[in-house]
Amino acid sequence: MRLLLVEDDDHVAAALSAILAKHGFTVTHARNGEEALQAVLPTAQGERPSYGVILLDLGLPDQDGYQVCGRIRKLTTTPVIMVTARGDVRSRIHGLNLGADDYVVKPYDPGELLARIHAVSRRSTGAEETGGTTGAADGTVLRLGSLAIELPTRRVSVDGESVPLTRKEFDLLALLAQRPGVVFRREQIISEVWRTSWEGTGRTLEVHVASLRSKLRMPALIETVRGVGYRLVAPAA
Repeated sequence: MRLLLVEDDDHVAAALSAILAKHGFTVTHARNGEEALQAVLPTAQGERPSYGVILLDLGLPDQDGYQVCGRIRKLTTTPVIMVTARGDVRSRIHGLNLGADDYVVKPYDPGELLARIHAVSRRSTGAEETGGTTGAADGTVLRLGSLAIELPTRRVSVDGESVPLTRKEFDLLALLAQRPGVVFRREQIISEVWRTSWEGTGRTLEVHVASLRSKLRMPALIETVRGVGYRLVAPAA
């Protein structure tokens, strides 16, 4: 797999590239935001670079890392993992809202990073192979009060207004919405949405739930069932 590493510290980049190379990755290194954006642009021949994952450090010298993330998302659908020293939930939700697929917080264990890379890669590949649907036939639209979820086109709207979601946010919402009121265990959600049983994904799930509540402006839509998981509470029509 080709991986675009956006990291301004050459020593960190060299050490990380060596680890990634040992696990079969071909790494392209961008030292700043401008190099990262150039790396995802089509070539003069019109060919678009093919990366499996983009690993984006938010502490860049020339541009705000969040802005770079947003601009990358407009140029490519390649999964983006943010690397950040900001561990608060608000910062992580902001990154997810801009189109990032996952995040790791410094300092991180290389094993955790590799697990997250493989997880977002599997999820991206799976969405492409299934045409982007989540367990429903073509033409299915889930309507829950003012919320409409179009499974074939992966579009979500509230009161007719489109709400942009990341791949995993959509998959999470679609999973819960197909059985309103039913409690989904955390392990089940992680298995179906992230296609992994790795326990470290639990915190990622919490951030995605918080992001959905924020984006849809429906804080009561997804209910936390303590010690078990989550369920979708159908809004009033």
